[in-house]
Amino acid sequence: MIIATHNEHKAHEIAAIFDENDLGIRVQSLCDIGDGEPIPEEGTTLEENALSKARAGYERHGGDVLADDTGLEVLALDGRPGVYTARYAGEHCTPEENVSKLLRELADEPDRRATFKTVIALILDGQEYIFSGEVHGVITRERRGSGGFGYDPVFQPMDLDKTFAELSEHDKNTISHRGRAISQLIAFLKERR
Repeated sequence: MIIATHNEHKAHEIAAIFDENDLGIRVQSLCDIGDGEPIPEEGTTLEENALSKARAGYERHGGDVLADDTGLEVLALDGRPGVYTARYAGEHCTPEENVSKLLRELADEPDRRATFKTVIALILDGQEYIFSGEVHGVITRERRGSGGFGYDPVFQPMDLDKTFAELSEHDKNTISHRGRAISQLIAFLKERR
């Protein structure tokens, strides 16, 4: 199954969850199959972006394709960065630049509540399906931990005293927004066997 992404961290995370569930499905990113052509993200919602990426992967390569779009919604920032999570600091920014911008914008803000959301679009046998997951937490005042990627060093899930970046890959995947969405996807795939 193709994961319509060039983000190797995201692809690795999804592949690890598939492997843990022993589905016998090998997932490959666009990079893995030599497709370096960008996939536009022009939707106004996570669902629109996930579907457009899945459809682009399906049009280019056929077969079964999945794609996700993830957004970090910060209450004090009126839901930003939202659909612009990956490019919050600019079109070709680094994850570190995104985190720095977020921390600057929240510098003296006492309300640091945030929600991480993932929407996964699956095209299976030519049919489209949607799965979603979310996790509530807070944005920390500084980076903590060396694991994960993106905003993981500053996102601390509710009821935990660690950021995503301080958790093991397995523990993060068990409770994360992406992990929850993929769990729904995997349950769906198991039902179809």
